[in-house]
Amino acid sequence: MIKFSYYVALVVALVAIQVVSAKAQQFGVKGKVLDIETYQPISGVSIKIANTQYATSTDNAGEFSITLPEKQGEYTLVSTFVGYNTDSTAFSLEQKEWEFVPVVLVNANSTLEEVVITRRREHISEAALLAERKASNLMVEKIGAQELSRKGVGDAASALAKMSGVSRIEGTSQVYVRGLGDRYNTTSLNGLPIPSNDPERKNIDLDLFTTDIVEYVAVDKVYSNYMSGDFAGGNVDIASKRYSGDGMLEVTLGSNMNTNVLGQWDNFYLQQGPTRSGFVNYGVPNDPLGGYNFQNSLNPKKQTPLFGNIGLRGGKSFSFFDGSRLNLFAVANFTGDYNYREGVNRQLSSGGEQLKDFDQIRYEYTTNSTGMFNAEYVLNPSHRFSYNFLFVNSSDQSADHYYGFIRDMAENGSGMVQRNTFRQTKLFVNQLLGNHVLTEKIDVDWGISYNNVVSRMPDRTQNITRIDDQLEYRVLAQNQQADNHHYFQDLTENEVAFNVAAHYKLGDDNQGRISLGYNGKIKDRDFEDIQFNFNIKEPGRQWEINPNNLDAFFNPYNFHPDLFEIHGFRSTLPQTYEGKQNIHAVFANGEYKLTDKLTGMLGLRYENIMQSIHYSTVLADSGTPNTFKRNSFLPNIILKYELDEKQNLRFGASKTYTMPQFKERARFEYMDVTETRIGNPDLYASEDYNLDIKWEMFPRSSELLSVTAFGKYIKDPMNQVTLASSSNDVSYLNTGDYGTVYGVEIEVKKDLFSFDNGDSKLSVGGNAAYMKTDQELDADKVRKENGSAYNVSLTHDQASFTGASDFLMNADLSYIKKWNNESDIMATVLYNHFSDRLYSLGSQGRGNQLDKGVGTLDFILKYKINRHFGVDLGARNLLDPTYERFQESANGPLTVLSYKRGVRFSLGVKYIL
Repeated sequence: MIKFSYYVALVVALVAIQVVSAKAQQFGVKGKVLDIETYQPISGVSIKIANTQYATSTDNAGEFSITLPEKQGEYTLVSTFVGYNTDSTAFSLEQKEWEFVPVVLVNANSTLEEVVITRRREHISEAALLAERKASNLMVEKIGAQELSRKGVGDAASALAKMSGVSRIEGTSQVYVRGLGDRYNTTSLNGLPIPSNDPERKNIDLDLFTTDIVEYVAVDKVYSNYMSGDFAGGNVDIASKRYSGDGMLEVTLGSNMNTNVLGQWDNFYLQQGPTRSGFVNYGVPNDPLGGYNFQNSLNPKKQTPLFGNIGLRGGKSFSFFDGSRLNLFAVANFTGDYNYREGVNRQLSSGGEQLKDFDQIRYEYTTNSTGMFNAEYVLNPSHRFSYNFLFVNSSDQSADHYYGFIRDMAENGSGMVQRNTFRQTKLFVNQLLGNHVLTEKIDVDWGISYNNVVSRMPDRTQNITRIDDQLEYRVLAQNQQADNHHYFQDLTENEVAFNVAAHYKLGDDNQGRISLGYNGKIKDRDFEDIQFNFNIKEPGRQWEINPNNLDAFFNPYNFHPDLFEIHGFRSTLPQTYEGKQNIHAVFANGEYKLTDKLTGMLGLRYENIMQSIHYSTVLADSGTPNTFKRNSFLPNIILKYELDEKQNLRFGASKTYTMPQFKERARFEYMDVTETRIGNPDLYASEDYNLDIKWEMFPRSSELLSVTAFGKYIKDPMNQVTLASSSNDVSYLNTGDYGTVYGVEIEVKKDLFSFDNGDSKLSVGGNAAYMKTDQELDADKVRKENGSAYNVSLTHDQASFTGASDFLMNADLSYIKKWNNESDIMATVLYNHFSDRLYSLGSQGRGNQLDKGVGTLDFILKYKINRHFGVDLGARNLLDPTYERFQESANGPLTVLSYKRGVRFSLGVKYIL
């Protein structure tokens, strides 16, 4: 465990270093660098005094200072930055000790009269982000629009999977940062929190954010007290795109095809009800128990899988007579995508005996409709405001067919489970942000947001049939009423968030700054679900059933006590919970340049946390309240030592926490095909201690080599565990006293060859992470803290964290050629690999379940024909590996899940007016 008394010793040592090394600083130059059109400060700009060795770079606010040994009269300040023209400005120190020099840079690829490439796009180039990373005192990694385009990335979740130490679970929205999953991470948009769209998850699905609306994706793996204290793996911040220029309109059309889907072109089935657009308007029927009133047919619907996407982007800037500027940018796009897979899906006992043994087929169709609007008003270089609006409608419908063995129901191997699921999510985000430079020393940033999420599962259906050995035809099967049902689920979440921070600069030479701030978040969630189970009577179980014509039995005419009845969870009452979360935080942070090379940052954050849940469920129908309160004091320290102008050595340490989620603390029952999950009111927060050491080198503006060693100690970790019960229910428990995570990350970006006077370049990039996760599992602790209702019988007393791979790797090779100042071609080959990772902990003698490691290979080609036309080609998952999950046993690994995704080809056309 990290002893935070060490912090005090470190700070004392730093102060001592400063006292010893302090010297009179009487003369020099300071200033601020801005983009000439946007007034946006530019970080990472190289600043040098001509014909001397004195140099520095701008900080995150675009500011710089250089101390000079004496007054020599005239000097020349040279400012250089990738994508901008070099600026040389003369100044004199004869009349004063300090000279303030404002610097404005002009984009190298355009003139003030004809803007072809937006100013903001240069800020998100790979070289610009590397320059910003080099200059920053924080330890943050970003992947920008240029790199996302080069790698053919379509959404924010896929973008994260290209970064070091980050992986994504195939087929889900879950992202793991350094082996830590959903509960250990946080997500924000432009620095303000955004709610989850899934009652099972803490974070919003990142694949909702298409790269059309993303300027860059940043991952903070090292905690600073500007962020929420609910942090262990990382904080993901998505920066939305902005525009600055004379005008732009872009239209994109595209299509893609999956080799698995092509094989089912004339045989692709989905459920009735959902539309191709992803927008629906139906739900719980009127009087569901008084008759068979369900709106949608149970019969599958044949659908031709037409692939496609369409997008429209536009921007315009307006300059006013007083020097102010209004920048407008809007995006609208729609994507529809089909998928198909087939393979095995099994549930096995501890000895490997069959409980369920299926051949599974899944038909799937997903949509994403996105609209974004951004308005930025620059009053002058000292005051700017921006408004961001984002709307996302996403849908995912799947038709799962399971064929095979079901113990005690279809032991002749003729069982068939048909489950149709449709989920629609609507996300609304409204943000208002401001930045104000009040004086030469004081500036203020603030932001306020109102977010709304509506997620619905309107009419999920399930039916089970089997071939009767005596009747010799297919009949309905039922062990319990829930085997055949209609299910409805609704989640609504509203969230208001506030950020404000004031910064005061120390000294006359930008020696440091003190920051004070407040963050607030007020969240309300309403959730309910209801399931209508069909109790099939004995005559009904003898009807011959056609799985493709279930309506022949389930209809208003057969709704009769002798055939089938409908029963709700609690008659017509749904299961509900209402969650409220109020978090108010204040923080203080000090940054100081202790020597010419060493900068220290020390911060403290206080959070007052209240989380209450009021639930009424099948398991607890009295409207049971459950309130959790906590006061947290969270210190952190970050050190940056500049070994030379190209190398940095960094150190970070912090204390944070991990909160349980709403549904995890509600005594709530959620039934899936192979498991039932139950909330635990006694679940409580974990404490996290984090340590990072990083060395990084920037040989050239577009090159990077970095090595990071990290470690985490997690007190009272939480896990999803199978309970020791006859029904094998799953719940959420503090399973032990501690867990640890440690590892090493390596990141490389290198230009291999450059020819044709720099117009052609071959470059390589890659990152790799090796990590070990370990946690203590203690059944006695679980029983003591949760009682007999949450008894567990874990197979092992130690395990890694679920979702954690020991080894992760990404590699890419890119070739870029430019000509005519308007055309270019870019080709990229990408390889991704993750090693075996734990899916679930073993219990009651069962072994752990693990996902087998795989490697994927993609090829991306982008051809810009001229300034108006472009063509994109993609071939993804070329190796088409088998995704396999296996269960450990005394007789060796036993496969419980196996399938292939298929190879995906895409074609897109872009037209820019």
